[in-house]
Amino acid sequence: MADHLLLIFIFLLAGVVAVPVASRLGLGSVLGYLLAGIALSPLLRVLHVDVVAIQHVAEFGVVMMLFIVGLELEPARLWQLRGQLIGLGGLQVTATAVLVMLVAMGLGLSWSVALVTGLILALSSTAIVLQTLNEKGLMQSDGGRSAFSVLLFQDIAVIPMLAFIPLLALPGLTGGDAAAAGALADAPLSLVAGLEAWQATLVTIGAIVVVIIGGNRLGGPMFDFVAAARLRELFTATALMIVVGVALLMSLVGLSPALGTFIAGMVLATSPYRHELESDINPFRGLLLGLFFMTVGAGINFGLLLDHVVTVVGATVALLLLKMSVLLVLGRVYGLQGADRWLPALALAQAGEFGFVLLAFSVANGALPSALAEQLSLVVALSMLMTPLLFILYDRVIAPRFTARQQRQADTIDKPADIIIAGHGRFGGIVNRMLRGMGYETIAVDYNAEHLEILRRFGVHAYYGDATRPDMLHAAGIEHAKLFIIAIDGRDQVTALARYVITHYPHIHVIARAWDRNHTFELWSVGCRDIIRETYDGAIRTGRSALQALGSSREGASRLAAAFEALDRRSMVDIAELYKIGVPNHENPEYVARFRAMREEWGRQLRGKVAEIRDEMAARDSDG
Repeated sequence: MADHLLLIFIFLLAGVVAVPVASRLGLGSVLGYLLAGIALSPLLRVLHVDVVAIQHVAEFGVVMMLFIVGLELEPARLWQLRGQLIGLGGLQVTATAVLVMLVAMGLGLSWSVALVTGLILALSSTAIVLQTLNEKGLMQSDGGRSAFSVLLFQDIAVIPMLAFIPLLALPGLTGGDAAAAGALADAPLSLVAGLEAWQATLVTIGAIVVVIIGGNRLGGPMFDFVAAARLRELFTATALMIVVGVALLMSLVGLSPALGTFIAGMVLATSPYRHELESDINPFRGLLLGLFFMTVGAGINFGLLLDHVVTVVGATVALLLLKMSVLLVLGRVYGLQGADRWLPALALAQAGEFGFVLLAFSVANGALPSALAEQLSLVVALSMLMTPLLFILYDRVIAPRFTARQQRQADTIDKPADIIIAGHGRFGGIVNRMLRGMGYETIAVDYNAEHLEILRRFGVHAYYGDATRPDMLHAAGIEHAKLFIIAIDGRDQVTALARYVITHYPHIHVIARAWDRNHTFELWSVGCRDIIRETYDGAIRTGRSALQALGSSREGASRLAAAFEALDRRSMVDIAELYKIGVPNHENPEYVARFRAMREEWGRQLRGKVAEIRDEMAARDSDG
């Protein structure tokens, strides 16, 4: 027991120390975990820890991650990705495998060993790439969606690889390799062992059908039944049971557990319990993925690396360059532009975690010599270790360069208007529809070309352009405008734009959307006096509904909500003068003291208002 507790404590301590440090240095959490694993490697060897066995357990984090991805991706959306999924993903795997095979044959390997090597190295790391894309908010970009499509195809491609590799067995393998092959006799339970090919196919299809129909028909009633118990831990147990059960079923029929849970997640994507499932699974996913990354770092055989440093490092660099080149060419073929073409090329250049699985499987089936497999394992691990650095290259060099040089040309604004709206998203779009519906002419400018194209299909017109650029504002006729509404995303951009317009065009009435209370103070400090807190009105309405639910009449709840709003608005003006930009509120003693005094005064006034309204209602009832 103490041994296990010590091991758990060591991994947790390494992650807790390394990841915050790596994040502060801008390296990302994945590289932090990898470096933590490398640092732990000597200690784990001293303790005789089986890193590979831990890695097999931690790989379940990848399974959970694909389940969550499936929850966020409805089947209709997957169908929209079919071109990239089959075309881009299929061409990437095929082209990479063939090119690696040709290079390996040029180095003297037999065609069968070279082909196995190509298939293994054609795969990329689903765990690292999806984790990093989500962290950096790149999943919804064109490049992020393309990378996801390729990864999904690769996960599917593992299945035929597992069936094909044994056919490439080398007749001369003996000794350790033969012993490894003999270990297959002790393979885990299987529903397809000993079946004919057509029978195994039917069983496999049946398993997928069970997952789809079971999720559609049984998911809702099962979650309703569990939710009735009102025990959070029981719902968490149910979520884990689904993931484990689907992964087990897929393993029994020889499919990838990650693929199976992805399908299950997609089936449940329309469930009202989707967000609850995601929140319950996420902590386990994060911990297991962190452990997996640490085992990758800890599993690097530095002794073997030093013995073959030139060969291994050279092969790693060659693999990264080859896969990047393939993906850049395919990106151009599929119409990806600028930074979106470089994102999948840099993100998918590494080999992946399934490479470790296929290497062991190939050795066990006599398709790959164990000595070569050990060197390829180092190549896989080192390429994964390089991936966070490639993302840093993308963030700091590639993306800024293309953002500055390859943006779409802004639309020409041919008809000026008195009202300019910067941003036409979920906030600005409502404002624009309201004003135009009442007969006012507006100019709405937005920087999301894809969003604007969708709006135009519905007959909604807005101009493409960056409303924070002075030349775009000039083109919109800001010199003659009467009203300027700021509804763009980005707290700092909103403040900077408000400051610019108020300073250079003081005749214009500026209305700005604020993210929160502190952002309101920042906008106030730059001279904006008409500020709308993004969620404020919704929160006031929610409070009014809560008062009604607690027994207040509709009229009474509305008056109380209005009283609170009046107090809050007065206090905002009063306390804005004490706000200091860059200083946290809790470290500003004048702000804290004034806020505490104000809160007590609020309480007295609001309770007095409640009593006043109750007395009025009672008097009205008695008169009636």
